[in-house]
Amino acid sequence: MARVCQVTGKKPITGNKVSHSNIKTKRRFLPNLQTKRYFFAEEDRWITLKVSSEAIRTINKNGLASVVKQLRLAGTKI
Repeated sequence: MARVCQVTGKKPITGNKVSHSNIKTKRRFLPNLQTKRYFFAEEDRWITLKVSSEAIRTINKNGLASVVKQLRLAGTKI
């Protein structure tokens, strides 16, 4: 599975690793992804999401039901 957050869509970006002598080589910056299980009370089941730390805060703030509703409107199968 790809390194992409299911809620925010964050994915790896590229940049330069800069050494002490200022030599630049390409590198990847990976998002802080966590695999989290949430109990979805409306459907009485557990769902597993691959989410970033920002998405975990979004779920805590807005609630799991509203986030799942937005994901389903976007066409994501959950």
